[in-house]
Amino acid sequence: MAELATIARPYAEALFKAAGTSAAGLVDQMGVLAAVAASDDLRQFADNPKVGVSQVYEVVTGAARIDGLDSRLGNLLQAVIENGRLPALPEIAAQFKLLVNAQTGTSDAVIQSAFPIEGEALADVVASLERRFARKLNPRVEVDPELIGGIRVVVGDEVLDTSVKARLEQMKVALTA
Repeated sequence: MAELATIARPYAEALFKAAGTSAAGLVDQMGVLAAVAASDDLRQFADNPKVGVSQVYEVVTGAARIDGLDSRLGNLLQAVIENGRLPALPEIAAQFKLLVNAQTGTSDAVIQSAFPIEGEALADVVASLERRFARKLNPRVEVDPELIGGIRVVVGDEVLDTSVKARLEQMKVALTA
């Protein structure tokens, strides 16, 4: 994985530099392109020596179904395909999003809960987490019934686990020690 990250970094930084202050507006389109590039079928197609760069580009943009693909993303995609780096596109997107988050002072937060959290309850949880982590968060909620209750939050490399499952594990360790 470190090799993929090393390959992806210059592309992500170049796109970020080219986008300037409008970088945040490219995150969604970049995410769609990355999702398409993650397809094993597409990778097999792109690896076929009989298929040209323009054909791969057309298939990727066609599958992405993005109306008005930003020219900077089009140029990046063209360069990635020409250099045989299509498998790195999801990592490029991830690193680009990290650069945009750093620019805007936000972080992505994965909130795992045993039950769905929506509406006002989600707003309350996010407000509390933003105070706890001292930054603006972009929340994504995942339902994980194994947690039994409570929540588990991952923000970058920080983890806040207040789930019942974690507390039961702590009790198990304390009782067997």
